[in-house]
Formats: sequence, structure tokens, C-alpha cells
Amino acid sequence: MLVIRVGANAVPEYTRKQFLAPASNIKSAIFIRMAVGPIFLTQGLLKYIDPHMGVLRFAKIGFPHPGFTAYFVGAFEIACGLSVLVGMFTRIASIPLLIVILTAIATTKIPELFRPNQGFWFMISDARTDFAMTMSLLFLISVGAGSWSLDAWLWEEKPHS
Repeated sequence: MLVIRVGANAVPEYTRKQFLAPASNIKSAIFIRMAVGPIFLTQGLLKYIDPHMGVLRFAKIGFPHPGFTAYFVGAFEIACGLSVLVGMFTRIASIPLLIVILTAIATTKIPELFRPNQGFWFMISDARTDFAMTMSLLFLISVGAGSWSLDAWLWEEKPHS
């Protein structure tokens, strides 16, 4: 049965907690966070530090307003990458990163299929990190930050006094 609610109670409290809270007793999620967080954090910083990784790259790909777009994406990569690394609001932070990586695949990897001297095997090799990041983000969205995270500390059941 589908129930649609409008207003302040649009999302029941248990659903909010379930989505925001980490999965219980999964300590190994920290290894995924230690891969995903720093990669996005450093890629975001590079968009500010190196024009070839930021504005010039976005212009070459064909994004409108590459200066704004590069810094906008970079800001999300820095903030969300750091959030994933420390395990704070991990599920929420993983969603914009998933959008970023899927956009990167669509704009830089898929076109390789149709370029001379590239094709399928070139694209598969070139997209391996993007694919790994996509799967890792889907894991974090579905499982959460794990028990070794700020999410776990924030959402732990505290005794009522």
C-alpha cells in the first residue's frame, strides 16, 4: 500500500533515522570510505588548484560556464568527500558524488566508444576507477557509514536520564 504524506510529517521519523543512521556492526565500511572520501576530496581540490583539472577540462568537455561549473562541482567533491571520509551524513553526501561520477562517465567515458582508435576496450580500461567509485557510492548509500563513523556516534542510542 502506497501512502503519500504532505507537510511536516512527509517522511516518518523511523524512515529518516533508518536512512541517516549507519548500518549496525559493519566496521569494514571504513575501508570503502577511506577510498571514496580522499579520491573525491583531492579531485575537488584539484579543480581549484590546477586549471587543467578544472576550468580548462570542463571547457574542453563542453560544459556551459566552465568556470562556475568546475568550482561548483569541486565544492561538492570537497565537502561531500570529507563528509564520507569521516563518516558524517554518509548516505546523503554520497548522493551528489554519485551524480558527479555518473556525469563524468556520461561526458568523458561513453564518448570514447565512438572515437577512432578507442572503442569498447579502451573505454572499459579508462572507466575502471569511475566504475569502482560508482559501486562504492551505491554501497555507502545502501549500507551507510558503518559502525566506525561519526554517523554511528551521532545516532547511537543514548540512555534516557
